Amino acid sequence: MSLALLIISILIFGSIGIYAGFYIKLSINILMLAASFWLFLPFRFHKSIQLLQNKSFRFDERRIMFSRQRLKAGTERFENYYKQNPEHKIPDEEWRKEPGLLRKNSLFYQPMVFAAADAAFEAVEAFHPMGNGAPKGEAKKLKATDASKFVKSWMRSVGAKNCGIARMEPYHYYTHKGRGENYGKEIIQKHGFGIAFTVEMDFAKMKNAPYAPTVMESAQQYLHAGTLATELALFLRNLGYEAQTHIDGQYEIICPLVARDAGLGEIGRMGLLMTPDLGPRVRIAVVTTNMPLQADTPTARSYMTDFCDYCRKCADVCPSRAIPFDKPREQDGSIRWKIDDTKCFHYWCKTGTDCGRCMISCPFSHPNNFFHWLIRKGIQYFPNFARMAARLDDLFYGKKPAPEKPVGWMKH
Repeated sequence: MSLALLIISILIFGSIGIYAGFYIKLSINILMLAASFWLFLPFRFHKSIQLLQNKSFRFDERRIMFSRQRLKAGTERFENYYKQNPEHKIPDEEWRKEPGLLRKNSLFYQPMVFAAADAAFEAVEAFHPMGNGAPKGEAKKLKATDASKFVKSWMRSVGAKNCGIARMEPYHYYTHKGRGENYGKEIIQKHGFGIAFTVEMDFAKMKNAPYAPTVMESAQQYLHAGTLATELALFLRNLGYEAQTHIDGQYEIICPLVARDAGLGEIGRMGLLMTPDLGPRVRIAVVTTNMPLQADTPTARSYMTDFCDYCRKCADVCPSRAIPFDKPREQDGSIRWKIDDTKCFHYWCKTGTDCGRCMISCPFSHPNNFFHWLIRKGIQYFPNFARMAARLDDLFYGKKPAPEKPVGWMKH
């Protein structure tokens, strides 16, 4: 208040006489200085939002949407599932009325683009038989630090955006298999370490979300991640150690939780892994192994969850209104945000694509150039600047940025 009175006084009294211009410039400079103090003085880490993990709770893969999607009406498995989970029956009947993911008559159906996406998903499945295998020969004696450094450097050199190592915990694993021939089989933790890595999703193609090119890019990066994971698993077996891939359609673990504990990011409002450089614009794969490794210490990134708390852009743009607007709540003993996966998947079945509006609209998903790097650093260290950055993103890119329609070969 005193600063405001000082400025007003200077403007009033200084405007009389030959020094009026000087006093006006001085007042503007004082205002800019005050704004700078407000934005940048509180140099500290954010602490307002604390997500908590219930380490005694495990999810059952049979309950996830991709497992329920594969249930066939009239079968014993179908009847048993909905008898045990009656709350899912009515909402699941609704999305089953829609054309479905990558299906003809869906809202954004493009025959060649959908065929290309389907081809990528089929190619990922071709890697499934190599997901598990026996070690080749006697285990080589290696230093955990050397092996860890080599694996992370090598994975980045062959196309991973980032790579980290987590010590595997029971809550990383599903309780039971929900897909494939081992449906319903109990999952037992076999390995002590998980090597998690991310691959980047193309910014230009994701700007088309939720149109057809989005699902093609999504499938392509699932394939990219699956290729690298299979190569990594074969490498570990060549050294005489067990290794298992966790890639699209063949998971025994929850990849975002392992990736978070490997230091690759935080779980954001939309339920996806938020990485510091690319936000949620990544795909994840994990390889678990009994090879002795050095686990990474997760970096505290409360500034990212704080930013999610007051940004809410993903919730604003979500076509299905599946992303919550409120603060994280207790879910299964954890404090976190939880999306309505039924609403989300219903929209997928209607459009034929896996949407991606939340992913590409996130301010952390902008290209990692110098300008956006500078903004991210400001968000990281200055809480007041972070709040301003969320609003500036709305100003420059729109509160609800419209998707770009496909052009050229991507229209087909």
